[in-house]
Amino acid sequence: MDVVFDLVGGDYGVRSLRCLRPDGLLLTAVERTNTDLAVTTVAAGDRFAGIAVEPDRLGLEDLALLVDHGRLRPHVAHVLPFEHAAEAHHLLDAGRLTGKIVLRLRRRVSATAHRPAS
Repeated sequence: MDVVFDLVGGDYGVRSLRCLRPDGLLLTAVERTNTDLAVTTVAAGDRFAGIAVEPDRLGLEDLALLVDHGRLRPHVAHVLPFEHAAEAHHLLDAGRLTGKIVLRLRRRVSATAHRPAS
């Protein structure tokens, strides 16, 4: 891989180094001040960069457009109903998850949606 973007932290950065091609980039939003990780990354022949991530509406809208147009494809490992949020936490806690977990909300049906037209 050319780039690994670490949004998890912990040992995921070091574990991700084996996925990088020589001179690949480990980009992290959670370990950006971790000098040990930076030194380890450079010693492995790769590059290291940390970024600060702040939520902003316009940026999130731009990401949504990239997803809508198929230019950004997040890896979804599981889709669960919201009522199974505890199961989602168990999957996360197991530490073997690859990809994201999506909790699906039920759509509310308005009272007028079932009324016959007059």
